[in-house]
Amino acid sequence: MEGTSAGFRKELVSKLLHLHFKDDKTKVSGDALLLIAQLLKVFVVEATVRSIRQAQAEDLPCVDVEQLEKVLPQLLLDF
Repeated sequence: MEGTSAGFRKELVSKLLHLHFKDDKTKVSGDALLLIAQLLKVFVVEATVRSIRQAQAEDLPCVDVEQLEKVLPQLLLDF
């Protein structure tokens, strides 16, 4: 898939970034978009792994949103 990195399209990453920019004229280079997409991939994978470990620690057969909610504060501090 051209223009993608880690499953996040450059267009999506750009749109997400521009939602938080104060100046509408702010531009982001293609390399920066790819870097942010890679960072998003790392964040999602880490959230998934930590949620799985949390579910295993609770002897649960599958991961639910509750496990994600438990590990999310840790993730936000790490990033």
